[in-house]
Amino acid sequence: MTNTDTGDIEATVAQVRALARAGSELVRVTVNNDAAAAALPHIRERLDAQGIAVPLVGDFHFNGHKLLKDHPACADALAKLRINPGNVGRGTKRDPQFADMIEIACRHAKPVRIGVNWGSLDQDLLTRLMDENSRAAQPLPALEVTREAIVVSALESARRAEELGLGHDMIIISAKVSGVQDLISVYRNLAARCEYPLHLGLTEAGMGSKGIVASTAAMSVLLQEGIGDTIRVSLTPEPNGDRTQEVIVAQEILQTMGLRSFTPMVIACPGCGRTTSTYFQELAQKIQTYLRHRMPEWRKHRVGVEEMTVAVMGCVVNGPGESKHANLGISLPGTGERPVAPVYEDGEKTVTLKGEHIAEEFQELVERYVQRTYSSIAS
Repeated sequence: MTNTDTGDIEATVAQVRALARAGSELVRVTVNNDAAAAALPHIRERLDAQGIAVPLVGDFHFNGHKLLKDHPACADALAKLRINPGNVGRGTKRDPQFADMIEIACRHAKPVRIGVNWGSLDQDLLTRLMDENSRAAQPLPALEVTREAIVVSALESARRAEELGLGHDMIIISAKVSGVQDLISVYRNLAARCEYPLHLGLTEAGMGSKGIVASTAAMSVLLQEGIGDTIRVSLTPEPNGDRTQEVIVAQEILQTMGLRSFTPMVIACPGCGRTTSTYFQELAQKIQTYLRHRMPEWRKHRVGVEEMTVAVMGCVVNGPGESKHANLGISLPGTGERPVAPVYEDGEKTVTLKGEHIAEEFQELVERYVQRTYSSIAS
């Protein structure tokens, strides 16, 4: 998801472009005011002119019904609408405002993600379920009732959307929470009670390693069970940080689980007392950066290159073996070893590198391997 002011067309186009280049297959943008809604058609137009076809999802809260009515071109520019049933209105306003948005989605033939979030859960629904629970012979813990309220909110809203004319196959459900066990419980429940596609994501996951670990822990369990159709890793970026990090983490979750491939994987040893030099770490980082930089171009022209594995190893203990297991591997010398670095391609030693330009020479070997091994899409 972008974090620019959507009304700032230049900034939003630039960030969508960066996210798409990183591999994002959907990009969600905030639509919170007239300026944002009015900007969407221009954002779509500029992206199309640059050859960036990534679908845009509009994120609506509170005033979405009004913005979509006042700016019909906004709905045309979007590939999907995200509606949070807890934020479409309170009391007597809720049903008609929700109906307005669904009817607009039907008119423009747009799918809708019913996106429940426990930070903005329908309080009337939660109160009703809490009251019913308090009257039960064996009341459940409050947390269990809250989890059930999330599921009920999503399913009741989806059923209401169908009653209003939105096709069953035009509805996606998400139920965002910030606790790992809560996410697993809620999505298992949803998967057992509906057939709608499910969008996974741990909301407010946090910054840095905490956000990455929590998102991975939660979603990996569900993905391993076959639950989930789209995912998002919601990381809090460092100030002025790179928004594409969440795309890379999401890709790495799927790729390390063997579910999809996005970019060549770098296998690198963690280092030990045999590798007191930082050279292999620096080389591994350079190679990984190089592969990500080249991947957008390779993706256009080379079939299967995203499944390639590259090993950058630091000493003779596991270096040659790991290098032989990879498509392309280099075994660098450890402390006290001969200053040479054998290179292996598909299990066979092909060349030995030495000197001050090992990194550049190995990158050239990677480039030649790709050109030689992966067929051209044009052919």
